[in-house]
Amino acid sequence: MDVSFLEPVFSASGPYATVCADVTHVTETADTEVELRVRAVAERLTEQGAPEAVVEAVRGRLLEANAGGDVATLRGRALVVAADGSVVLDQPLLDAPRLEVAEYSPYPDLMPVLRQLPGRVPHIVVLTDRVGADITYVGMPGQEGEEKQVEGDSFQIRKVQGGGWAHHRYQHNAENKWVHNADEVASHITSMARRLSPRFVLMAGDMRARQILLDRASDLWKDLIVSMDEGGRAAGADREPVEQRAAELVAEHDAHAEADAVEKISSAGAHGLAVTGTASVVEALRKGQVETLVLADQPDEEELLVGGSPLELGVDQADMDALGSQEVHSVPADRALVAAAVASSAGVAVVPRSAMPGDIPVAAILRYTDDSTPSPQ
Repeated sequence: MDVSFLEPVFSASGPYATVCADVTHVTETADTEVELRVRAVAERLTEQGAPEAVVEAVRGRLLEANAGGDVATLRGRALVVAADGSVVLDQPLLDAPRLEVAEYSPYPDLMPVLRQLPGRVPHIVVLTDRVGADITYVGMPGQEGEEKQVEGDSFQIRKVQGGGWAHHRYQHNAENKWVHNADEVASHITSMARRLSPRFVLMAGDMRARQILLDRASDLWKDLIVSMDEGGRAAGADREPVEQRAAELVAEHDAHAEADAVEKISSAGAHGLAVTGTASVVEALRKGQVETLVLADQPDEEELLVGGSPLELGVDQADMDALGSQEVHSVPADRALVAAAVASSAGVAVVPRSAMPGDIPVAAILRYTDDSTPSPQ
């Protein structure tokens, strides 16, 4: 997963409030329920010494669930608020959090957030008919989505029943306009695919329109298409099946990415391009070797030492002395490792602990090796 969206978190000054909260708003008493949950979160942060500006920032964002609109449809929400009260991360969660978090600490606790982020797979959803399409791009966390309505020519768009000298001309005109409209839709999708590199293109709507659009698809996205019969573009059409199918595809891609990361630990490791264990991963992060940091979803209760920057990182004081670090802090290992991954533009994969080889808490897939990289066994 690209974690560049976390850069504003580490650019801000701590301590930080990290919150994963249930903001479900589906019952008649939801306003009261949300207010009570938010009050409990605020009280926990206050007890931990969070300043009023931080607590108010958290309270204000979470209570937006009672104001209606799209935010009221969320079930879970993650926030990170810096010491000055600025909100440096605000992300919806897949669902109400399995474990609510309300912590004020020197380093943000981002593992609960990373485990529950939705939409980690960039994709395009197309609702099409014979006139045009509604095209939606859903990006990575922190990336702006895009929506585009394409409206083609609708004059004499329908084939007509009957005979006579004009019958075949009307039929031919209608078919030509369907194709022309599909060309325009395909052009917009091609432009999005070139700029945004989606992992799949989900296509729903009129069957004939989908068939024509599939024929007009470019090589950039033709092989990414997943077509479905449910859902449509007409006013009042139920879009829930489309949203559900998109969520299923995201989950499938996420699962595949997790499995691929675990497989690469072994396959890349056989060629020296992966390392396992905290000490080896720390060294690789310091040198900018890490392409993907792979973390178990249940990390060990382990501490690392961090100096003046996230990449001044060590497992003991000898490491910090070698780095010339003047100011050293002890930090939970998973928090320090995520910060170092963001600082070195590495990706992060969070996988089930049971899937990690040898029950290790951390591994890394490398961009390159050098003479100090551990040799494959």
